[in-house]
Order: sequence, then C-alpha cells, then structure tokens
Amino acid sequence: MGILERWLGEAGGKKDLHLLLFIGGLYSLSIALSNTFVNVYLWKQSGQIVDIAVYNLTVVLFQPVTFVFAGRLAKKVDRIIVLRLGVIFLALFYLSVLLVGTSATDFIWLLGALIGIGYGFYWLAFNVLTFEITEPETRDFFNGFLGILSSLGGMIGPILSGFIISRLEKFTGYSIVFGLSLLLFSVAVFLSFSLKRRPAHGKYFFLRILKERKNNRNWLLITRAHFFQGLREGTFMFIISIIVYIQTDSELALGSYGLLNSAIAFVAYFLASRYIKQPMRKKAILIGGILLYAGVLLISFDVTFGKLLIYGAIVATAYPILLVPYISLTYDIIGRAWKAADMRIEYIVVRELFVHFGRIVSILGFILSVMLFDLKQVLPIYLLIVGAGHTMIYWFVRKIDINDHD
Repeated sequence: MGILERWLGEAGGKKDLHLLLFIGGLYSLSIALSNTFVNVYLWKQSGQIVDIAVYNLTVVLFQPVTFVFAGRLAKKVDRIIVLRLGVIFLALFYLSVLLVGTSATDFIWLLGALIGIGYGFYWLAFNVLTFEITEPETRDFFNGFLGILSSLGGMIGPILSGFIISRLEKFTGYSIVFGLSLLLFSVAVFLSFSLKRRPAHGKYFFLRILKERKNNRNWLLITRAHFFQGLREGTFMFIISIIVYIQTDSELALGSYGLLNSAIAFVAYFLASRYIKQPMRKKAILIGGILLYAGVLLISFDVTFGKLLIYGAIVATAYPILLVPYISLTYDIIGRAWKAADMRIEYIVVRELFVHFGRIVSILGFILSVMLFDLKQVLPIYLLIVGAGHTMIYWFVRKIDINDHD
C-alpha cells in the first residue's frame, strides 16, 4: 500500500479507504471488460438500435427506484450490506447473460432490471461510503485516484475483451468475457466482508431533502446541474460503442478505442487529482464542459473511425478535468447542507435521482426521435442537443457559493 499512500497523499493510511478503492477498482475492471460489449452483443443479435435504447432505458428506470429503496435500507440496516447486494445483483446479471446466451434480446427487460438494480445498490452504498470515509481535504485525491483505477480497468478490459471475442467463433468469446466479469464481482463480494460494518440509525427523510432545494440555493443549483449531466450520459453511454462497431465491424477495434480512451484518461485523472485545487474548480468545470461539446461537434457529421479516435482522446482528457472538481464540489455542498451528518444518505439519493431523470429524458427522446424520423438524419441533430448537457453544468455551478475561495 506504500505506493497508494504516496499517490493519495493525505488520503492514505486508512484501511477502509484502501479497501473501498480496491473494490471500486475491481468494479471498474469488471464493467470495462463487459459493459461496452453488452450493447454490441445485443446489437449483433437484434440489429435494431431501438432494442439497445430500450435495454438502456430499463437500466436507468430501475436504478433510481433502487436508489430510493437502497437509501432506506442503508439508513435502517447497514451500508456494507447495501454494497454487497449491489455486487450480488451485478453478478446475477452476468450469470443471466451467460444462461440466456443468444436469446438475450428476448430478455432485454429482465437483463436491464438486474443490472439497474445492481447499479442502484452499488452506487448508493459506494457514494455514501465515499462521503463517510473521505474528508473535504482528501476528496479530490480519492476521486482522482478512483479515476486512475477506473482508467487502468478501462485500458485492460476492452482490449482484452476485444481480443478474446475476435479470436473465438460466434458468441463463445462473449461467454468467456461475461464469465470473467462474474468472477471479478464474486471477488468484490468476498472483499466487502473485510469492510468495517457501518450500521445506521434514524428515520429516512427522502422527501424532506428533496424539498430542501427550496431552502438551499446551492443544493438547488447542483441538482439542476446533475439533471443536465444525465441528459448527455443517457444517450452517449450506449451510442458511441454502437457507432464504433458499425464503423469498423470489429470488436477488437472497439477494444482498441477503449484502450486509447482509458490510457489518456489515466494520465488526465492523475494530473487532475494533483493539480486542480479548490480555487480552480469552476474554471476546470467550464473547460471540461467546452472540450466535451467540441468532441460532440467532431462526430456529429461525416463520422469516420479516425474522428472517433480523436473524439475518444478529447473526452478522455475532458472528463477528469470536469468530474474531479465537480464531484468534490457536490460532496462539499452536501457536507455543508442542512443536517448533512444525519441526512447524507438522503442527499446522495436525491442527487442520483436528478442524474437519472436526465438519463431517462435523454433515452426517451432518442427512442422517440428514431421512431419518428430517419436515424441517419436525426442522430447528428439529437447528439448536438443532448451533447450540450455537460457544458450546461457550468451555467449552474458558476452561481454556487460555499465560501471556499471559488
């Protein structure tokens, strides 16, 4: 752990922090191995972009519902149990994909529900634990190092998966890749037993914290920002991998795209976590948002694989610049909000609801657009509309004042 402590600086020296980072790293590797290829797996079976959108819509519908329930569970029982439930449901998802095999498109709703529930439990617990284990002065380090681990997983996962899938016949490679993800999630469940139990007490005031937006301007602004974050993420979390696959007809090319993206993100997260300090947060969020929209402009018309690689490099640079300060700012706002110590779970649930409202609106809009208009004509316009989501974040965070030299 010596290297970890040196890289994390002030955040080092805590067993639970190390374990949480390790579980987060395993999660990232497992998702990097399979998540991109789930959409391609379904696309190869169905050939209908609406089916892929419906699968992703199911995921983002079940996620917020699970978040609300998981928040209550975390408040009444234990955050570690909620984390474990999330990893178990994610493992069940990959087990189900293996069992249904080439009939996966017949079970889109079931698969979407399983992974949506898994994400809901996992991210509620992970975000609450992040809030509890880190302090304001260690959050930039933690978020940055978690980004580095995610990038490492993103470098290894897609290229390894692409290689395995491209070397084996038909869907055999997919079965091996999904099996590896199942194994990694099983290890994460085992590791979660080493985390210190964190039982909770008190009532669950979810609706009260939702209404707190009327009393706390910073909370109102940051939740609005999260809606626009979700507006971009909803469509972009599946459409890029499909576009890359259609352009290249190669899982290995898709894996190479993921490798390039994550290799650049690895460096960018390290630099962002080291050099973006509190006084620079808002400027960094603005720069990151502008860069992300520049990437959308690049691929909206006349798409080529070369342009997609440049897009991957741009977003890999931009996301850390935007997300490291943005996540830290969000936690600081929650930390200073009304009864934050008692209501942190409710604050995190409400924050995630706004992200998912944005994602739901984004995917519903996408489905409606492709059903009403020709895909080739409407897609560039739609990407330009929802792609502005991250750029809009600055419109809200620029008005936030938490008296921290911003």
